[in-house]
This record gives sequence, structure tokens and C-alpha cells, in this order.
Amino acid sequence: MARAIDSELKKRGDDHVLLDLRHLDPGAVREHFPHIHDTCLSRFKLDITREPIPVVPAAHYACGGVVTDLEGKTTIRGLYAAGEVSMTGVHGANRLASNSLLEALVFAERAARSSVDYRRSAGPVPEILPWDDSGTDNAAEWVLISHNRREIQQTMGDYVGIVRSTVRLERARERLRLIRREVEEFYKRTRVTEQLLELRNIAQCAELIIACAMKRKESRGLHTTTNYPERDDANFLRDTIIE
Repeated sequence: MARAIDSELKKRGDDHVLLDLRHLDPGAVREHFPHIHDTCLSRFKLDITREPIPVVPAAHYACGGVVTDLEGKTTIRGLYAAGEVSMTGVHGANRLASNSLLEALVFAERAARSSVDYRRSAGPVPEILPWDDSGTDNAAEWVLISHNRREIQQTMGDYVGIVRSTVRLERARERLRLIRREVEEFYKRTRVTEQLLELRNIAQCAELIIACAMKRKESRGLHTTTNYPERDDANFLRDTIIE
């Protein structure tokens, strides 16, 4: 479904398709989709029982994430990962709702319990001196954060989304290299904030996703590339792990 929608968007140049529920009983729609109905009505003034809904396919760029054991431990001592950021090994080439619930509920609790035990046995926390960021507040350049974030989102959506190709991935790689360089330069001379750290992480993750997609010369699960439309179990029936 996602690939079919993506194909039509690229053919027509549109930014969405329309999902039409008007042939269904309005009461049944409100009963089965109360959150979607209320959100569309309150936030977008859109009555989904009377009007078609503009939609786009969501791109899950990575299935997995930080490799952990069954307790949420990573290879870095004292660092735990839980939820959809983690890779516990319970899902394959597709991101499914049941998997995300398992990660967020079962493994999150296991990680929480294990991290509490670790903290109790780790001893006192060393004193950390206050951070001195005097002279680094550069308000005139903060617009770069929002601009670069939008550019990353646009680049990933256009070139590394539902259907990929070697040419699109190469274009995305070149653009991300420039953005990463800008972000790093800005990071070194500007006061550190949550938004700046998030942008830095997003840029790094985007570049890693592109690199992995270019190395996997096949189509499997969420990774579909027009240059290699078939699965290749002989060479790629395994996880992609970056160390």
C-alpha cells in the first residue's frame, strides 16, 4: 500500500492522496476511530465522516536501532536502551505495531529493573562541575537549526523514503554530508541546547541510514530499491550492524 501511494505521488507530483471514508456509516467511523476523528475535527477542522482525509505513507527508515541484550544493556557500561530505539532481535525486516508494543512494554520494564539494579551497585556519582557556556550564545544563527532540520526531513522523505534508488541515495548522501558539516561547525561555536543536540543526532542517524541502504543491494521488507528489486538471501540474509 505504501509503495503504491508513493508511486502515484511521484507520478503526479502531489504531496498527498485522499482517503475517503464517506461510504461508511458515520457512527461506525466515530466508534472505531475515535482518536483520529477527534484529532482531525479539533486540530484540522476536518470531519472524516463527511470529507476525504489527505494522507501520506509513513517511512520507517530503520527497523531495530541500538543493539541490546534482553535486559536493555548496550555495549557501553551503564547505558541502557529501551523502546523502538533498541534492537532486541524480536523483529525482522518490517516494523509492526506488535513489535513496537513489545519493545515499549516488555523490554522497557526489563531495562528499567536492570538499570535500577546497576545504579544501586555502581557506587556514588562523581561530581560534575557546572558547564561554562559564556560567549557561545549566537542567536543570529539559530535559524540554521530549524532550516537544517527541515532540509534533512525533506531530503530523507524525497530520496530515502518508501522506494529508493541508487541515484536518489547518492543525492541524499551528498546533501547530508554538507548538512553534517554545517551542524558540526555550528555545534562547536554555539551554546549547546536540546534542539541542537537533537539536530546533530538526526543528521548523524540520517547519514548512517543512507550508508546502510546503499550497501544493501537487494529489496527486503521496508527497504525497497528499484536497482535491486529482488531479495538476495545468499548475501544479505542478516542484520546490518554498525560498530
